[in-house]
Amino acid sequence: MGLTTATIAAELEAANKVGDPTADQLVSDLIDNKEIDGVNALFRTIGTLKPGQDLSELPPRLATFLKEAAAAPPDWSEADVKAAEGFFAHHHGEASMLQGTVGLIGTYLSPTGAFTLRSTGRLGGVDGPGRRLSQSSRLFLDMGNKNALRDGTLAANVTKVRLVHASVRALHKKSGAWDYAKWGEPVSQKYTTGATCVFSTQIIQAMDRLGIDVAENDAKGFMCAWHYVNHYLGTPEKWLLPKDPDQVEALWNQVRDDEWKETDDGVFMTKQAVDFYKKFYPPGVHDAFIAMVRYALSDKYADMAGLPKSILDTAAQPISTGHDLISGIGGGLLGGGAKKVVGVNPYKEILGIASKAFNEIQEFALTHDQDNQPQMHQELHDNR
Repeated sequence: MGLTTATIAAELEAANKVGDPTADQLVSDLIDNKEIDGVNALFRTIGTLKPGQDLSELPPRLATFLKEAAAAPPDWSEADVKAAEGFFAHHHGEASMLQGTVGLIGTYLSPTGAFTLRSTGRLGGVDGPGRRLSQSSRLFLDMGNKNALRDGTLAANVTKVRLVHASVRALHKKSGAWDYAKWGEPVSQKYTTGATCVFSTQIIQAMDRLGIDVAENDAKGFMCAWHYVNHYLGTPEKWLLPKDPDQVEALWNQVRDDEWKETDDGVFMTKQAVDFYKKFYPPGVHDAFIAMVRYALSDKYADMAGLPKSILDTAAQPISTGHDLISGIGGGLLGGGAKKVVGVNPYKEILGIASKAFNEIQEFALTHDQDNQPQMHQELHDNR
């Protein structure tokens, strides 16, 4: 039986004590037995793999793990694939941008998640989070690629994330600094399930707030895609999110306010993200972009995350297309085509501009002046 509103509280408590035993044992054995020279070498090895590639030259235990990890979810079907492809055909750019902003900020609102991310700050560098942000967002871009759900590429990319999580748990275990009684397991199954909710149903809610119409079949397809990702992250079947968008929304609405809190770590991580993206947008466009993200989250959660307010914010109400700053940005942020009608929600136009720019930022960050694999240091440090 899957997660239900009647069982989710107890199931999340149990999931908080569980990591990913198979992946954790693999990472520990590979490094301790020096079959792989540290986690960086592990990531680079995994990064060279492609669906259908000969695994015979890999350490046997790694090859065995990858073969087993490649199995599809037990209830996966062609109908699920088609539904997911339908969503991305209509909403790929918008969804990936919102996952990389609203979604990532949502994960910072989990106290344990924010602490974990900040304590492994050397993965991206406390003074330069671009690598971490672009690596996190790469999954969102990859989800909508042509045939990603058919040719094994998305499964392989999610398996890399699964091994990153296992490596983070290994680092915390070796550090001796993790408070297991207080925090549970690092990157626990609870955190994975919660993050999957944030990147799925929270994004659908954000799209609805922004006036983006998502058809029922498309919403189902997006949940199918995240059910698929959830599986390849190593989540046991009993904790996989349902494919039904209404069920997932009900689950998330029930637990969100217990899971999302304001913390110094969350505010710090949000500021890093905002500062990183700021350099890619002209000042006025950035103000509109942040106002849109605030509105997508709602003032309640945006304030928890420490998202800055701007003069474009009007008590969490849609800004008017007739706003002087909107109509005056670069000859009009909306291209001069918006009518000056008070109360009209221009966020759909801003979203289109922002999603195009955001996806270009991600491609740039992934292909310029840095390789495309995570750089995990052998110890924890965040320079606090």
